[in-house]
Amino acid sequence: MQVKDMEIKKEDLKILFTAEQIQHRIKEIALHLNSIYKDEEVYVVCVLKGAVMFAVDLVKYLKMPLKMEFIRLSSYGHSTTTSGKVNAVDISLPDLNGKNVLVVEDIVDTGLTAKFLLDFINNNFKTKTTKFCSLLDKKCFRKTQIEPDFVGFDVDDKFVIGYGLDFEGHFRNIPYIGHVENL
Repeated sequence: MQVKDMEIKKEDLKILFTAEQIQHRIKEIALHLNSIYKDEEVYVVCVLKGAVMFAVDLVKYLKMPLKMEFIRLSSYGHSTTTSGKVNAVDISLPDLNGKNVLVVEDIVDTGLTAKFLLDFINNNFKTKTTKFCSLLDKKCFRKTQIEPDFVGFDVDDKFVIGYGLDFEGHFRNIPYIGHVENL
């Protein structure tokens, strides 16, 4: 849906996941990751801009040595649905050969962005391991066979905003995830 001229107000949002629910789930994911990687170094690749809050909160609970990298991909523009085309704004990464890589994303819907990034990593590096972690998984729009290794929450057909997810650059700073009904 094209919504360039649409106005969304904070009071229009219905809470889907509270800040407390998000933090609780992040701690659970971190415990799982800590048991998998133990003391092995991990390169956490955060997909900007939407995943930054999730990635920062997640790494606070990770006990292994890690390095953080940031890339920018986009597929939404001025819409509440993906354009179907991935725009690699900045995808420069260090040498990941022989490294454990954990890609951290805000949401997987069609899976096109995730597939693009995972294909990029697999085609350019021979990593030790590559795992994919997404805060939200919206399977109802999946167009690829991509499935995250770690998921915070499943969501259905809702346009979600908050906790890093935006609408035209706004609402990233809301500490919960909300949605607008009838959008």
